Amino acid sequence: MKTLLETGNMFGKVQLIYIDPPFFSKADYDAVLKAGDESIKHLAYGDKWERGLSEYLKMLTVRLLLMRDLLADSGLIWLHLDWHAAHYAKIIMDEIFGEKNFVNEIIWTYKSGGTSKRHFSRKHDTLLVYAKSRHYNFYPLREKSYNRGYKPYRFKGVKEYKDDMGWYTMVNMKDVWNIDMVGRTSGERTGYATQKPEQLLERIVESSTREGDLCADFFCGSGTLPAVAGRMGRRFIGCDKGRLAVESTISRLASNGETFQVYSLRPEEKTRLKVELTAEKKEIPGSDKVLVRISLLSVREKHLSGTVEEKSREIIRKIIREDPLQLVEAWSVDFNYDAEGGVHRPQTVFVRNKGNLTTVCEKIIPQGRTVCVKIVDIMGNVAFERIYV
Repeated sequence: MKTLLETGNMFGKVQLIYIDPPFFSKADYDAVLKAGDESIKHLAYGDKWERGLSEYLKMLTVRLLLMRDLLADSGLIWLHLDWHAAHYAKIIMDEIFGEKNFVNEIIWTYKSGGTSKRHFSRKHDTLLVYAKSRHYNFYPLREKSYNRGYKPYRFKGVKEYKDDMGWYTMVNMKDVWNIDMVGRTSGERTGYATQKPEQLLERIVESSTREGDLCADFFCGSGTLPAVAGRMGRRFIGCDKGRLAVESTISRLASNGETFQVYSLRPEEKTRLKVELTAEKKEIPGSDKVLVRISLLSVREKHLSGTVEEKSREIIRKIIREDPLQLVEAWSVDFNYDAEGGVHRPQTVFVRNKGNLTTVCEKIIPQGRTVCVKIVDIMGNVAFERIYV
């Protein structure tokens, strides 16, 4: 966020900011990743705070201050929390954005979650909505409001409708939203912990923006806001510090056919992956071009991360022995790699789909180029292989 403000000329340019930060739940969250028929648990993010609530609220406050600077005067910011800290966050939002700029407290209710004999089941999250000024843009959504007894009122001037349940009118949407969590068998499920449903983000994007507007999520997880914004014709910025979150978002956007750029502010880390591939080239008679054929053979973990639980480590070792390509989530090829610039601009991207992954790539290119192959495993580990043609 500081980089966007200091070098990106982004002050007051973002129409919608949605953030789903840690909730101060004092727990760690695993992503459940699929490798063939096996499930692997990998730490997605931690929500434990050594210095308690003050440390958590400080983390949130400094980021909200930067978001206020990024937010357009006509924009809205949505902060997604639950019972752990929403009441503290509202006081902070009042201070940063002004209590007069409070717009809504949305209650998102759902069926999932635990039960208790010591209290009523906690089945909702809270979304605090604030503006930067009184000139914010808002586009009301409509919903069905069923008549009492599902019978017609027949009031003069009131338009009524009927469906399988009964008679209803159309009214402006209320501030309690009943939307299901992402189901275990849902097609949009990525396995990332605490993933939010696209339907929830669709309402937020539709009510706060128009096509071409810029949306941002600075705790983007597996990329639900960027995915929804892109599909709805909005521009987007997604940001996260977790490797798994970033690579999950990239794969998700690539699968959706989105065009985007990736920026990293961290030094490049040594890869945990050992990659085996072949690159064959076949000259084309009468041409200065060659047919390059790249085949991905094996991807292995050099050493397993401590963020993988022991049971899952055994599963990974078994997969490596039997079929190491099952650990590959995605790979991409830049057939015109700029070695001096060091930027990977892939022309071809392969993402695992329903368990299947293409492992061979062919392309005709001029001789003398450098080809760069990026490989990502299901845990977000990345390796780059360079080939000189």
